[in-house]
Amino acid sequence: MRQSRSVEAEAFVARLTSARIGETFNFYRCGRGAAVRRRRLRHYLEARGGSELLLVGEAAGYRGTRVSGIPFTSERQLTGQGPAEASATIVQRTLAELGLDALCWNVVPTHPGTVSSNRRPTQMEVKAARSFLAEIAAGRRIVAVGRQARCTLTDAANKGFKMRAKTSSGGTATQIRKTLTAQPVALGIT
Repeated sequence: MRQSRSVEAEAFVARLTSARIGETFNFYRCGRGAAVRRRRLRHYLEARGGSELLLVGEAAGYRGTRVSGIPFTSERQLTGQGPAEASATIVQRTLAELGLDALCWNVVPTHPGTVSSNRRPTQMEVKAARSFLAEIAAGRRIVAVGRQARCTLTDAANKGFKMRAKTSSGGTATQIRKTLTAQPVALGIT
């Protein structure tokens, strides 16, 4: 039986807001604009909650999700002001060009790094964030964007997390477009 793609947005955002994911910065709880980011994420999940396709990246970036509150989306894309973020621009442009409706998420939904830099999430942080990914991924086709997302999804599948996924080895528009148009690869139990 196929699991529901529905996520109860308000409760999900509340759990994420209270989460402590290793040494990452939870911008939904802390910092100027946290309430705006929570509201944006809630609306985003409500609007995209029925999407069959889920794009999963490594972690929130300092110029993208940390500022906007929406995965693979920069503040500039939302308001025309603030920082732009390369991955967000590439992913959103590619989805639009292909006419795809997708929900975007990150293996680690909070930000590993500083206000002006990113770092790779630790294995402990990946593990601590897994429940959020599992809930978002339920019943969706998954596309992993980048090596960390691919490795995490493969590892999860090997441990019995049920999914079908496509993977991309990088973040260029050509690589993402190729991944989105390829046949899904089964990872573990499908």
